[in-house]
This record gives sequence, structure tokens and C-alpha cells, in this order.
Amino acid sequence: MTAYWMILDSWTLTRRTLLHWRNQPAQLLLGLFFPVMVLLMFAYLFGGAMIVPGGGDYREFLLPGMFTLTMAFGLEGTYTAVAADAQRGVTDRFRTMPISAASVVTGRSVADMLDAAVGLVALIACGLAIGWRWHHGAADALLAVGLLLLLRYSLLWLGIWLALAAGKPETLMAVQILVWPLGFLSSVFTSPDTMPGWLGTIAGWNPLSATADATRHLFGNPGSAGPIWPAVVWPIVLLAVFAPLAIRRYRRLT
Repeated sequence: MTAYWMILDSWTLTRRTLLHWRNQPAQLLLGLFFPVMVLLMFAYLFGGAMIVPGGGDYREFLLPGMFTLTMAFGLEGTYTAVAADAQRGVTDRFRTMPISAASVVTGRSVADMLDAAVGLVALIACGLAIGWRWHHGAADALLAVGLLLLLRYSLLWLGIWLALAAGKPETLMAVQILVWPLGFLSSVFTSPDTMPGWLGTIAGWNPLSATADATRHLFGNPGSAGPIWPAVVWPIVLLAVFAPLAIRRYRRLT
């Protein structure tokens, strides 16, 4: 029964976030438009100067990387909302209610995952429109989508912990600024083989690189396709570390 009530509480708090989005659709639409804009910019403005390792169309190389980078986009909205709730006393009100402590952060994470899934579908549709295709079966494509959402879920818990630890929405701007160095220092836009040796090594260990390479392999796209297991291990490690920290931090809020 405890699990049942936690699920029910989590869904109630998920609906709270969805209602906010319904009342503020511009924020949701902007979150969908921004990754599409970045995709088109790299595909058509910079794509002609890019070299794909082993040959092949750059757009086919780019799309799995953009899918991966999109999993890091939009998280600042969730981070800011969590920090704002804590600062305004909304979280304190939740703590006085007979609800599970985990349901507050879990409800927020479920809403964010729904948002991420919609954004991923929009970006896949845009990719298909500009000529990208997956070349393996539907099962491999679905597994690639699952790896992308797993990465998003792990980054989300990292962000929730940072939001609760920061306490103020203003301090979270640094988190979003760091998304860009993290995204570029990876195999999202180009192969680490084209970078200086030490920089390429760092890029190769980037969690975004692990997911981008694994999804290229599953989609059958050209480039630095890699094994699947790093794309599973990295998110699991992040989840194992930051999900308990986020829930513990919430329980210790005063």
C-alpha cells in the first residue's frame, strides 16, 4: 500500500507541473523550437565543413548526437522550478502534508520525462524531414530511444540535487552555461579523433559521447559508433549517486 500511495502522490504532483505548462504554453513551445534551431544551424550552416570519420553524410552523423544533446536541454526549467518551490516555501507546505517525501521529486521528474519524450519526438520528426534515417530494425531504434531517455533521467536527478542544494534559482544559471562545454567536449558534433590527443580522451569519457556513440551504432549511422554498455553504465552510476542524494536533501530541508 505504501508504494501505491507514493505512485498516487507522484502522479498528483506530476499533474501540477502539467497544468503549469498548459497555462504557460510559450515556455513549452520554446523548449521544442530551440533544439530544432540548433539542429538546422549545424546541419546546413556548418555541416559542409565537417568530416565524418570513415565517410558518410554529416546529417546522419549529427542526428544521434543532437538527440543526445537534447537530453541535456530544457533541464534548467525543472531545476529552476524545484529551487523556486524551495525558496518560496511551497516545498515546506508539501512537507507538512501526509505525502511521501520521494513523491515530490519523483512527480517533478515524471513531468520532465514527458517533456523530454515530446521534444525527442519533435527532433526525430525534424531529422526525418531533412533526410536522416535509421538503418537497423525497429527494435534497435527503440533501444536507442530508451538509452536517450535513460540519460535524461539520470541528468535530471543530478539537476534536482543541485537545485535543492543551491536553494536559489539564480545560482542555477551556471548549470545551463555548463551544458554547452559539456556538449561540445564530446562526440555530439564531431569525432574525438579530430581533437588533440588529451582533449579527445576527455571527450571520449564524456557520458554524452557514450550515448551518442551507442545510438549511432543502434541507428546504423556513420561515425564513431561505439558499444552500448557505457551508455547504460554512465546513467546508472549517476542515478545511483544523485537520486538518493536528492531525496535525502529534500528530507533535510528546513
